Amino acid sequence: MIKNILPALVLGLSTIASAALPAAPVLAEDQKPEQVHIRGSIVDYSGSALKVKTREGETVDVTLADGWKLASVANAAVTDIKPGDFVGIASLPSAGGGDGALEVLIFPPAMKGAGEGSYGWDLKPNSSMTNATVADAVKGVDGRTVTVSYQGKEKKIAIPAGTPVVTIAPATKDDLVPGAVVFIPAEKAASGPLAHQVLVGKNGVVPPM
Repeated sequence: MIKNILPALVLGLSTIASAALPAAPVLAEDQKPEQVHIRGSIVDYSGSALKVKTREGETVDVTLADGWKLASVANAAVTDIKPGDFVGIASLPSAGGGDGALEVLIFPPAMKGAGEGSYGWDLKPNSSMTNATVADAVKGVDGRTVTVSYQGKEKKIAIPAGTPVVTIAPATKDDLVPGAVVFIPAEKAASGPLAHQVLVGKNGVVPPM
């Protein structure tokens, strides 16, 4: 969720706040390294190296940069989304118009404004990511729809039943065990992916982005 929206972790909420968000797209003029999103399960972790079997079935060796940050996600509910919250919503265009959410991340208050905007996302073909402030959250006859605002624009997104809703949670290196699911926004490098942040699943909750 390529502008980096996985900022930096400290102890407590601000620690969590800085390290665990998806990375946003980099504009050409930013002159930043090309980004790649790695989604998969840990095969092995040792020191500054993380081996991941991706959802595509490939095994990738990820180098962890100096000072890399780690966080996790915890379950939340649609009813936790309140006006004024800052959220990241991956969505797909709906057949009847508008967008339907694939997942929702409720950011901690310290991360409000991180990666604000709406841009293409690679969770599924034709999906997009919208990082925005909730203008209203209303339950209608067809479920819940949120109106979000970003950069002077508004967007309505339906959240179907069963859509994963999560928030940022703490994690430790002890959580980097074989089989744990990770989401890693990394930089492409000659030696392979280089990561400054890792989002790991724990307690049965996996990063849905």
